[in-house]
Amino acid sequence: MRNTLPKLRQDRGWSQQRLADELGVSRQTIISIERGRFDPSLPLAFRIARLFETSIETVFEPDDAG
Repeated sequence: MRNTLPKLRQDRGWSQQRLADELGVSRQTIISIERGRFDPSLPLAFRIARLFETSIETVFEPDDAG
């Protein structure tokens, strides 16, 4: 799954640690999501979208596989 999380985070001037703190997750979780190695749970995806005042679809896009 592709995501715009790095851009959204950088637009706010937040570090990965700051975002992790805001969401109550580890910095490693943020790194893994940003690099596409980990897809967040639905509740976490909703928290991310709410934090950035946008929709889940704005933050996350499915890969174009099949």
